[in-house]
Order: sequence, then structure tokens, then C-alpha cells
Amino acid sequence: MTTLTTPALCPRIDLASADGRGRLDALRRTLVSQGEMVSPAGRQRTIDVFGAPLTPRQVVEKICTDVRDRGLDALLDYTRRIDRADVSRDTLRVPAARLAAAHAAAEPEFLAAVRRIRERVTRFQQAVLIRDVEVKLPGGGVLRQRYLPLDRVGVCVPGGAAAYPSTLLMTVVPAQVAGVREIVVVAPPTKFGSDNDHVLATCHELGITNVLRAGGAQAVAALAYGIEGLPRVDKIVGPGNLFVALAKEHVFGDVSIDSIAGPSEIVIVADGRGNAEGIAADMLAQAEHSPGSAILLTADAGLADRVAVALHQRLATLERGDLTRDSLERFGAIVVTRSDEESAALADELAAEHLSIDTADPEATLATIRHAGAAFLGPSSPVAAGDYAAGPSHVLPTGGTARFAEGLSANSFLRGGSVIKLAPQDLADIAADIATLANVEGLTAHRRSVEARTG
Repeated sequence: MTTLTTPALCPRIDLASADGRGRLDALRRTLVSQGEMVSPAGRQRTIDVFGAPLTPRQVVEKICTDVRDRGLDALLDYTRRIDRADVSRDTLRVPAARLAAAHAAAEPEFLAAVRRIRERVTRFQQAVLIRDVEVKLPGGGVLRQRYLPLDRVGVCVPGGAAAYPSTLLMTVVPAQVAGVREIVVVAPPTKFGSDNDHVLATCHELGITNVLRAGGAQAVAALAYGIEGLPRVDKIVGPGNLFVALAKEHVFGDVSIDSIAGPSEIVIVADGRGNAEGIAADMLAQAEHSPGSAILLTADAGLADRVAVALHQRLATLERGDLTRDSLERFGAIVVTRSDEESAALADELAAEHLSIDTADPEATLATIRHAGAAFLGPSSPVAAGDYAAGPSHVLPTGGTARFAEGLSANSFLRGGSVIKLAPQDLADIAADIATLANVEGLTAHRRSVEARTG
């Protein structure tokens, strides 16, 4: 058995021990509570901007209210104060010439990759797209469920620590497949956001012409309420930081949203045949989001040891090694369960954003797990494949919400509605039942509206 001679990078939890389950539950609570946690630097930044130690939720409420009431002036004011960027009415929108120039200057291999990924995403999203359904009635009438694309959608693209052209592909392309007529992209005015050539080149490649140099809660509010020159959208999608997530929660109801996303996460279920190197690589890939959670569930103590060693060895080669280490130490765990069945049951309970299964029969293991944002089966299916290129969107439910929520798809941009077209005989067939229920509920006019047609 491989032994680890350095301190454990990732906390190890043995469920057979007296405190095993308690430690795992404590970790889960820590992950769920991330919605209100900010760093000391973040707290000081809040004081500098607002003059008071407001909570993140208070910050978001103030920003959203101001943008709703003052519109474009508030958006520009918060962009200057928070992002420290001199964005004006004239420079808020990225010019078409700037988008075209970024596209012309992009590396051919980058654009070729974008086109191939777009094709894969399009192919998958077209395959899962819901079609209208029609039910014919005995009397000659029909019942129909029709699906229509939303008119306007806003896409949030992060731009704090890294550039994310992949986010554009995983949000814009499903919306285009659904038939959305107008897509607005917002990204902070940073070198990783709306000033990033790769982001702008991808926008141009996808045919996106409406790109705003704004991010954070103020951009979410602008999309939700509308500002001068920007009508309100129907839905806001895309990832972001804590303030973006809280702003989406705040405006929900005035506009639809995809989800209130928390830190990225992976749960890995593996048996003794699991590939330690691949498992460690996937754990590090999620942890480098910082914050990012990575949890291994295995009944094989030897595999747990090998993964621990591999984590140490691989961490030393990462550019974001310090941030990744911090995530693993605070939000990671190698959990030794009492059986393969317990590993699967815990994965189902955790309902993680990403579920990776590296067992002798991944399909059989998956059959016992109902709850996950996206499942990755076998050693040749790293989560990064879903993040970048496979086809399904990488916008997925986090924080255990995969119990009831699903990932973004082309269907997320459709609005369903029923159509009822009854023939006289169809109405006659159900008239007595309508009358019975209407009488019970005391709604006489309902009953008589049917009787007026049936005699």
C-alpha cells in the first residue's frame, strides 16, 4: 500500500469512525453556507465603496434598487466605483468594429476549436430540444402543448480571475438552438471580461453584437429592469461571483433565471479499480476554481491513500497551486465508506453539480444514483470534457440543488403553453364533470359558461 509521508492535503474522513458522519455533515454545511461568506479584503472593499460594513445581501439590495430607480446612471456609477473602470454612456457597449477586430486577430486554432465545440453543442442541444405535442380527442378536437422561444435573454460572463469563452459557448449556443431572437452579453470591463480578445472573438463568431462592459450585481439589475438603450430581458443565465448569484436571486420574479449558483463541486464515486491519477486530476480541476469543492467517496482505503499521494504530486505542477490547496483543505475530503453501496448512497444524498463514477460498472452504479447535475462515467470522461466541449451545457445546479434542479439546455429558453380546441362533442363529453366540480366549488358562472354552449 502507498503511504503518505506529508500532511494530508485533503481531509480524510472514515465513516466507520465515531465522528465520521458528523465531519461529513459539517463539510456539507460549510459548502451550503458559502452564499454569505466574503474575504477580509472583500469586506474592506464594501466599506470603501458603501461607507459601511454591509452584508453581501445588503450590498446587492442597494445596487439593484438603485439601478431599478436610476437606470443607466446607476449602472455606470457602480461600474466606476466597484470595478474602478471609467465606463461612460459612449463606451458601455462594445463597438461592432472592436468585436470584428478581436475576431480577425484571434489565433486560427482558437477559432477552429470554437467552431468545433459550437457544432458539438448544437448537435446535442438540437437532439434534446422539446417539440410541440398534440393529442387528438374522440370528438374531433385537439389538445396541444406548444413551445416558443423567449424573446430576449441576458448572458453573464465572469471576468475576475480568468477569461471564459467557454461560458459563451455553453449559454449562447443553447439559446440560439432554442430560437431566442436577441441575446445580450454582459461582462465586467476587465482584461478577463469584456476587454478580453478571446471573449470578444467568440462573441463575434457566435453572431453576438450586443455586448456590454458591465458585470456584477449592477449588470444583473440592468438586464432585469432595463436601462436606457437596453430593454429588460426575459431570462438571465450564466455563472458569476457571490454578488451575481445574490442579484439573480433578488430579481427573480421580475425576470426568470437559470439558477443561484454556488461554488463549483465534484463528487467522485470509485471502487478499488479506480484510477488514482485521474481521480486526483479531476479533484484538482474543480478545486482550482477557488472556491471549489472536491469529495472522493470510496470503500477502498488503498485507493484513498493513492489519491492522497497523487494530489500532492500533481498540485506542485499547477499555476494556481496555492488557491487550489486552500480549496482542498477547506472544502475537500477523501471519504472512506463502509461499502460501495454506501458510497453511491452518499453521492445521491450530496446531489452534486458534477458526479464522476470510476467503478467496474459505471452504468450500474449510476442506476442507483438519482441526483446529480451531470454524471461522468468511466476513466475517459473527465469533468473538463463537459466544461468545455462534449455538448451538454456546463451551467449546472450546485449546493445539493440537483435534488430538484437541472442543468441549462436549449429547453431552458422555451416557454411552454397549452392550446385547447374542442369540437362540440368533446365539450359535451366533459360538461357533466365540469358542472359537478363547479357546483362543489360554488362557481356557478363557470358551470353556466359551459351550459351556454351545450344547451
